[in-house]
Amino acid sequence: MKALLPIFCRPLGYAILVIALFIPFILAILGKVTDNNLIFYKECTKLLMMAGALMILLALTKNESHQTEQIRIKAMRQAIFLTIIFVFVNMLYRVAIRDTNVVDSTSFLIFMIINVLCLEFGMAKTRIDAIFKR
Repeated sequence: MKALLPIFCRPLGYAILVIALFIPFILAILGKVTDNNLIFYKECTKLLMMAGALMILLALTKNESHQTEQIRIKAMRQAIFLTIIFVFVNMLYRVAIRDTNVVDSTSFLIFMIINVLCLEFGMAKTRIDAIFKR
């Protein structure tokens, strides 16, 4: 999978993830979150997190090579597998407690975050392998 975004999008994606993580708490402390706009802020936070994760996944790295593309593809496969396991276990849990009111709408966000984790792990593993092979 080839990178589509420039190099600066990678740290920008992490910055967006951090901002999206802390904005709800800051808005709650300031008293901006009410029962009427809670869903709006929740969905906006999810969209920000998805945008940040996409920027991380699709950004070029410093030393972009064919090996980096292979790591991206492998991370995508691992993320799909782990997300399916997570969603399946979550569905089993809801069946076990007989919860019919909760609808999970975060599956894609979970997939994106797991994909970023797999990508970062693969990149770090490759860097460490290269150091020890010298």
